[in-house]
Amino acid sequence: MPHLIGPDFIGIQAVDIDAARTFYTEVVGLKLAPNSPPGAVVFDTQPIPFAVRTPLVELKGTDGLGEGIAIWFGCDDADALHDHLVQHGAQIVFTPKDGPFGRYFAFRDPFGYTITPHTVAKS
Repeated sequence: MPHLIGPDFIGIQAVDIDAARTFYTEVVGLKLAPNSPPGAVVFDTQPIPFAVRTPLVELKGTDGLGEGIAIWFGCDDADALHDHLVQHGAQIVFTPKDGPFGRYFAFRDPFGYTITPHTVAKS
């Protein structure tokens, strides 16, 4: 039977692609992928690529972008990233705490999406 294998790409939509590029590179610290298609910014994330693209539908007046969807990013130090984001004025949804995947917290990006970084255990 045909079936889904697992997440292979994560993309969110934002009206201001330049602001998205700036926020995710200069504030969050993601690196740009070598190539991005027109209307999108692809980041060099592993193991799953992450991108921000121009909207496929009208987003004006849409409240709660991404509500009900969890987007988690592994990071090297959730507490340090939290402090860095606070210093850069990011909106924190909840502060770092211990959870099933290690230390984690959530922030809201400038476009309304909630992102949850968690400290990845070193192997």
